[in-house]
Amino acid sequence: MSMLFQRDKWLQYRALSSVPLLASRLPETQLLEQEAFDQMLLQHSSVVLKPCDGRYGRDIMFIRRLKTGTYRIQNENSTITMQNRDELQDWLDQVGKDREYIIQQRLYLARIQQRPFDLRVMVQRQKTTSSVWRVTGSYAKIASRGYLVTNVTNRTIPVLKALQLARAGGRKQLLQVERTALLAAKSLEVHYPDLRQIGFDIGIDKKGRIWIIEGNYRPDLRPFRRLKDSSMYRRILWYQKH
Repeated sequence: MSMLFQRDKWLQYRALSSVPLLASRLPETQLLEQEAFDQMLLQHSSVVLKPCDGRYGRDIMFIRRLKTGTYRIQNENSTITMQNRDELQDWLDQVGKDREYIIQQRLYLARIQQRPFDLRVMVQRQKTTSSVWRVTGSYAKIASRGYLVTNVTNRTIPVLKALQLARAGGRKQLLQVERTALLAAKSLEVHYPDLRQIGFDIGIDKKGRIWIIEGNYRPDLRPFRRLKDSSMYRRILWYQKH
Protein backbone atom coordinates (compact mmCIF):
# COMPACT_ATOMS: atom_id res chain seq x y z
CA MET A 1 0.00 0.00 0.00
CA SER A 2 2.62 2.56 1.01
CA MET A 3 4.29 2.65 -2.39
CA LEU A 4 1.63 5.24 -3.25
CA PHE A 5 3.13 7.75 -0.87
CA GLN A 6 6.04 9.68 -2.19
CA ARG A 7 8.91 9.80 0.26
CA ASP A 8 9.88 13.45 0.00
CA LYS A 9 11.04 15.35 3.05
CA TRP A 10 10.41 18.74 1.44
CA LEU A 11 6.80 17.93 0.47
CA GLN A 12 6.19 16.59 3.95
CA TYR A 13 7.70 19.67 5.60
CA ARG A 14 5.44 21.93 3.56
CA ALA A 15 2.35 19.88 4.43
CA LEU A 16 3.13 19.97 8.16
CA SER A 17 4.26 23.60 8.31
CA SER A 18 0.92 24.76 6.88
CA VAL A 19 -0.68 23.84 10.23
CA PRO A 20 0.06 26.66 12.70
CA LEU A 21 0.18 24.39 15.77
CA LEU A 22 2.74 22.16 14.06
CA ALA A 23 4.82 24.89 12.43
CA SER A 24 6.42 25.80 15.77
CA ARG A 25 7.42 22.16 16.27
CA LEU A 26 9.37 21.91 12.99
CA PRO A 27 13.05 22.83 12.66
CA GLU A 28 13.57 25.67 10.17
CA THR A 29 13.86 24.00 6.77
CA GLN A 30 14.68 25.14 3.22
CA LEU A 31 15.42 23.45 -0.08
CA LEU A 32 19.19 23.42 -0.58
CA GLU A 33 20.09 26.43 -2.72
CA GLN A 34 23.08 28.67 -2.25
CA GLU A 35 21.18 31.67 -0.92
CA ALA A 36 19.12 29.59 1.51
CA PHE A 37 22.25 27.77 2.66
CA ASP A 38 24.17 31.02 3.36
CA GLN A 39 21.23 32.49 5.22
CA MET A 40 20.79 29.37 7.36
CA LEU A 41 24.48 29.18 8.26
CA LEU A 42 24.43 32.82 9.31
CA GLN A 43 21.42 32.25 11.52
CA HIS A 44 22.41 28.89 13.00
CA SER A 45 26.11 28.13 13.24
CA SER A 46 25.26 24.46 12.69
CA VAL A 47 22.94 23.00 10.02
CA VAL A 48 21.91 19.59 8.72
CA LEU A 49 21.72 18.44 5.09
CA LYS A 50 19.29 15.62 4.30
CA PRO A 51 18.48 14.06 0.94
CA CYS A 52 14.77 14.61 0.18
CA ASP A 53 14.39 10.92 -0.61
CA GLY A 54 16.69 9.69 2.16
CA ARG A 55 16.01 6.61 4.25
CA TYR A 56 17.35 5.19 7.51
CA GLY A 57 19.34 8.35 8.23
CA ARG A 58 21.81 7.68 5.42
CA ASP A 59 23.69 10.57 3.83
CA ILE A 60 22.71 13.01 6.55
CA MET A 61 25.46 15.60 6.98
CA PHE A 62 26.04 18.07 9.81
CA ILE A 63 27.85 21.26 8.81
CA ARG A 64 29.29 23.58 11.39
CA ARG A 65 30.85 26.99 10.87
CA LEU A 66 33.84 27.38 13.18
CA LYS A 67 35.22 30.66 14.52
CA THR A 68 38.38 30.11 12.49
CA GLY A 69 36.40 30.50 9.24
CA THR A 70 36.66 26.79 8.46
CA TYR A 71 33.71 24.40 8.16
CA ARG A 72 33.41 20.99 9.72
CA ILE A 73 31.26 18.36 8.03
CA GLN A 74 30.25 15.21 9.88
CA ASN A 75 28.62 12.26 8.11
CA GLU A 76 27.95 9.22 10.29
CA ASN A 77 31.17 8.92 12.33
CA SER A 78 33.59 10.54 9.88
CA THR A 79 34.52 14.21 9.78
CA ILE A 80 36.07 16.40 7.07
CA THR A 81 37.09 20.06 7.22
CA MET A 82 36.69 22.67 4.50
CA GLN A 83 39.24 25.47 4.73
CA ASN A 84 37.04 28.27 3.41
CA ARG A 85 33.69 29.17 1.85
CA ASP A 86 34.83 28.44 -1.73
CA GLU A 87 35.96 24.95 -0.82
CA LEU A 88 32.65 24.36 0.93
CA GLN A 89 30.74 25.64 -2.12
CA ASP A 90 32.59 23.26 -4.45
CA TRP A 91 31.74 20.40 -2.12
CA LEU A 92 28.07 21.47 -1.95
CA ASP A 93 27.86 21.67 -5.75
CA GLN A 94 29.11 18.08 -5.95
CA VAL A 95 26.68 16.87 -3.29
CA GLY A 96 23.65 18.57 -4.84
CA LYS A 97 24.41 17.40 -8.38
CA ASP A 98 22.48 14.13 -8.39
CA ARG A 99 20.00 14.52 -5.56
CA GLU A 100 17.75 17.12 -4.04
CA TYR A 101 18.52 18.05 -0.44
CA ILE A 102 16.86 20.01 2.31
CA ILE A 103 18.81 22.08 4.78
CA GLN A 104 17.63 22.37 8.39
CA GLN A 105 18.66 24.09 11.57
CA ARG A 106 20.42 21.55 13.74
CA LEU A 107 18.55 20.40 16.82
CA TYR A 108 20.50 19.82 20.00
CA LEU A 109 18.67 16.76 21.27
CA ALA A 110 18.49 15.71 24.89
CA ARG A 111 21.06 13.04 25.72
CA ILE A 112 21.39 9.82 27.65
CA GLN A 113 24.99 9.12 28.71
CA GLN A 114 26.27 11.80 26.29
CA ARG A 115 24.41 10.29 23.34
CA PRO A 116 21.48 12.02 21.60
CA PHE A 117 18.18 10.17 21.44
CA ASP A 118 14.83 10.62 19.78
CA LEU A 119 11.47 8.89 19.92
CA ARG A 120 9.74 6.72 17.36
CA VAL A 121 5.98 7.10 17.69
CA MET A 122 3.80 4.81 15.61
CA VAL A 123 0.35 6.12 14.63
CA GLN A 124 -2.20 4.08 12.69
CA ARG A 125 -5.85 3.98 11.77
CA GLN A 126 -8.21 1.30 10.55
CA LYS A 127 -9.33 0.81 6.96
CA THR A 128 -12.75 2.39 7.39
CA THR A 129 -12.83 5.99 6.18
CA SER A 130 -14.18 7.39 9.44
CA SER A 131 -11.51 5.72 11.60
CA VAL A 132 -9.44 7.92 13.89
CA TRP A 133 -5.66 7.92 14.29
CA ARG A 134 -4.28 6.16 17.36
CA VAL A 135 -0.83 5.89 18.86
CA THR A 136 -0.12 2.15 18.65
CA GLY A 137 3.48 2.03 19.86
CA SER A 138 6.59 3.99 20.78
CA TYR A 139 10.20 3.57 21.84
CA ALA A 140 13.32 5.69 22.26
CA LYS A 141 16.35 5.34 19.96
CA ILE A 142 19.76 6.20 21.38
CA ALA A 143 22.58 7.04 18.96
CA SER A 144 25.69 4.87 18.90
CA ARG A 145 28.86 6.42 20.29
CA GLY A 146 30.34 9.03 17.95
CA TYR A 147 27.19 9.29 15.82
CA LEU A 148 24.83 12.27 15.70
CA VAL A 149 21.90 10.39 14.14
CA THR A 150 19.88 7.87 16.11
CA ASN A 151 19.32 5.62 13.09
CA VAL A 152 22.70 4.07 13.85
CA THR A 153 21.72 2.42 17.08
CA ASN A 154 21.57 -0.91 18.76
CA ARG A 155 19.69 0.41 21.75
CA THR A 156 15.98 0.97 21.99
CA ILE A 157 14.36 1.59 25.36
CA PRO A 158 10.84 2.50 26.55
CA VAL A 159 9.99 6.17 26.07
CA LEU A 160 9.22 6.93 29.72
CA LYS A 161 12.49 5.39 30.81
CA ALA A 162 14.38 7.51 28.26
CA LEU A 163 12.67 10.72 29.37
CA GLN A 164 13.50 9.87 32.98
CA LEU A 165 17.18 9.09 32.23
CA ALA A 166 17.56 12.32 30.25
CA ARG A 167 15.59 14.32 32.82
CA ALA A 168 13.44 15.46 29.89
CA GLY A 169 10.02 15.16 31.53
CA GLY A 170 7.64 12.31 32.28
CA ARG A 171 4.15 11.12 31.42
CA LYS A 172 2.93 14.67 30.70
CA GLN A 173 5.73 15.16 28.18
CA LEU A 174 4.89 11.80 26.56
CA LEU A 175 1.23 12.87 26.20
CA GLN A 176 2.39 16.07 24.50
CA VAL A 177 4.56 14.02 22.12
CA GLU A 178 1.64 11.71 21.29
CA ARG A 179 -0.72 14.64 20.73
CA THR A 180 1.82 16.18 18.36
CA ALA A 181 2.12 12.91 16.39
CA LEU A 182 -1.67 12.55 16.08
CA LEU A 183 -2.10 16.13 14.88
CA ALA A 184 0.72 15.62 12.35
CA ALA A 185 -0.95 12.42 11.09
CA LYS A 186 -4.24 14.27 10.58
CA SER A 187 -2.54 17.00 8.61
CA LEU A 188 -0.71 14.50 6.35
CA GLU A 189 -3.97 12.60 5.79
CA VAL A 190 -5.34 15.71 4.08
CA HIS A 191 -2.65 15.25 1.40
CA TYR A 192 -2.69 11.43 1.40
CA PRO A 193 -6.27 10.26 2.13
CA ASP A 194 -5.26 6.58 1.94
CA LEU A 195 -2.48 6.90 4.48
CA ARG A 196 -2.97 4.47 7.39
CA GLN A 197 0.35 4.28 9.22
CA ILE A 198 3.17 6.70 9.99
CA GLY A 199 6.22 6.20 12.15
CA PHE A 200 7.13 9.64 13.46
CA ASP A 201 10.61 10.53 14.67
CA ILE A 202 10.16 13.10 17.40
CA GLY A 203 13.00 14.83 19.19
CA ILE A 204 13.13 16.60 22.53
CA ASP A 205 15.86 19.20 22.78
CA LYS A 206 17.95 20.09 25.80
CA LYS A 207 15.40 22.72 26.84
CA GLY A 208 12.55 20.20 26.74
CA ARG A 209 11.01 21.46 23.49
CA ILE A 210 9.32 18.89 21.26
CA TRP A 211 10.30 18.74 17.58
CA ILE A 212 8.93 16.71 14.67
CA ILE A 213 11.98 15.35 12.85
CA GLU A 214 10.01 13.45 10.20
CA GLY A 215 7.29 10.94 9.45
CA ASN A 216 8.07 7.61 7.77
CA TYR A 217 5.34 5.99 5.67
CA ARG A 218 7.04 2.59 5.63
CA PRO A 219 8.42 2.37 9.17
CA ASP A 220 10.69 -0.47 10.19
CA LEU A 221 8.77 -2.67 12.64
CA ARG A 222 11.67 -4.86 13.76
CA PRO A 223 12.51 -2.74 16.84
CA PHE A 224 8.92 -3.22 18.08
CA ARG A 225 9.34 -6.96 17.67
CA ARG A 226 12.45 -6.83 19.86
CA LEU A 227 10.84 -4.95 22.77
CA LYS A 228 10.24 -6.97 25.94
CA ASP A 229 6.60 -5.91 25.92
CA SER A 230 5.12 -7.55 22.81
CA SER A 231 1.70 -5.89 23.11
CA MET A 232 2.74 -2.92 20.94
CA TYR A 233 3.93 -5.16 18.13
CA ARG A 234 0.68 -7.17 18.24
CA ARG A 235 -1.40 -3.96 18.20
CA ILE A 236 0.54 -2.59 15.20
CA LEU A 237 -0.02 -5.82 13.24
CA TRP A 238 -3.72 -5.78 14.15
CA TYR A 239 -4.11 -2.26 12.78
CA GLN A 240 -2.33 -3.23 9.57
CA LYS A 241 -4.90 -5.99 8.97
CA HIS A 242 -8.13 -4.23 10.00
